[in-house]
Parts: sequence; C-alpha cells; structure tokens
Amino acid sequence: MANIRDLKKDINYVLGEIIEMAMDWEKANPDADKTKSAAIVDEAIATFDAFSARINQKDIKDKRAHYRTIAHDLETKGNELIEKLNAL
Repeated sequence: MANIRDLKKDINYVLGEIIEMAMDWEKANPDADKTKSAAIVDEAIATFDAFSARINQKDIKDKRAHYRTIAHDLETKGNELIEKLNAL
C-alpha cells in the first residue's frame, strides 16, 4: 500500500463493486427474493463504515502495521462478500 489515499480508494472500489454486483444480480433476477442481496448491500455499507472508522483512528502506535492489517482485512471481507454473492 503506497499511502492512505490509495487504501481509501481501494476500499471505495472494492465495496462499490460488490454493491454494484448485487444490484446487477437483482436486475438480472427480477423474480428472485431480494432480501439476501439487500443484506449483502447492507453488510458492504456497514463494512465501509467500519473501515472508514479504522482508517481515521488517531491513537495508533504502529501505523504501517495498522494500515497493512486494514488492507488484509479488506481483501478477506471482500472475498467473503463475493462468495455470498456467488451463492445467490
């Protein structure tokens, strides 16, 4: 991760794409139950809020390790949400 700005962009991109994929699934399957896809969208929004709060923390001792952990957690959570989308 080059800097905090790139990390913020990655969070926006990953979670935005997941939300867009859920919306596309809803459009492609108009007769399907949309509660599961709506739950995925809600989880992605909650995840965005959680990552934003973690990035803006002020009482960090080791910033490099903190931001690496956030990047790793983003990858893990992104993959988890994509697996939920694929299960629809």
